[in-house]
Amino acid sequence: MTGDRRDFLAMTAAGLAAMAGGAQAAERPRGATPQPFAMPRDMVLINLRRGAGYGLGVKRKEGVLDVSAAGTALGLPVPADMDDLLQNGRGPMLRALVDAVDAAPDPRLMLDEAKIDFAPVVTRPEKIIMMGFNYKHHAEETGTPIPKNPPLFNKYNNALNHHGGTIKLPVQAAREFDYETELVMVIGRECRDVSEAEALDYVAGYSTGNDFSARDLQTLTSQFMIGKTSDGFAPLGPYLVTADRVPDPNNLKLTTVVNGKIRQDWNTNDMIFNCRQLISFASKVMTLKPGDIFYTGTPQGVIFGEKIPRAERAWLKAGDEIVSSLEGLGELRFRLS
Repeated sequence: MTGDRRDFLAMTAAGLAAMAGGAQAAERPRGATPQPFAMPRDMVLINLRRGAGYGLGVKRKEGVLDVSAAGTALGLPVPADMDDLLQNGRGPMLRALVDAVDAAPDPRLMLDEAKIDFAPVVTRPEKIIMMGFNYKHHAEETGTPIPKNPPLFNKYNNALNHHGGTIKLPVQAAREFDYETELVMVIGRECRDVSEAEALDYVAGYSTGNDFSARDLQTLTSQFMIGKTSDGFAPLGPYLVTADRVPDPNNLKLTTVVNGKIRQDWNTNDMIFNCRQLISFASKVMTLKPGDIFYTGTPQGVIFGEKIPRAERAWLKAGDEIVSSLEGLGELRFRLS
């Protein structure tokens, strides 16, 4: 990059950054107005693996913008990764960078998506909230009464996994492994006691997830947790699509493909409790924080619902490939070992 071009990009970026609120407080002169907290908008985001750490990418027509490299080239502060972006509300900072790059594109700031090492969309959430039996036919296929209130449970951060990842099956403890493709909401603003009408205003974006499960552990006791939170049991990705790009999260086609065969094929419009209701309900119980992850349940078509004896079912095994997809949110692929 020549000196003139670098100067032009830096000046352009500086002006856009000022319009968007400027650098974070720690990098501003004392007494300066702090950058407003805001969610990212009009973007498809990727959390990147970078050695022992993470970075941030923005999916563009010409490739994936390497946010860290662009920030260095332009002399602009940037979010370190997805968690920094969401938890610290650095939407304006990222917007300023993207606008600056759009004003003077440089292909050297772009990554080839096919060569990217994906991280889980979020890596350090305070909470991973799960919803059970949120589709009528799924409840029916498993012989579960239609819930009168959302049956929420949880996973932990050890379960987080990524697009292109592998789940090492805990075969010393279980054998009945199953898929559950789900729409995932990622919270972008702290919310407590919110109404259904306002609930989606607190969503930063949506992603494709899979509530991978060990059914024999899930049904070992009355609590789901041990069957749901083994290492890698929460694949999430490949993208976080900002909420403004998803007009109605309760009207998205959902599919699961196992080893090339379609196993689930439904629509999120069939949820018993829609996305607004789930957020409103949960926010009356606990404070939802930026970066929290909310899995919204899976439709019928899981192995657990098959009408044959459990011992005769073809449970998932090492070597299987699962592809989970939500309309407009991308395909989440992972393997079992």
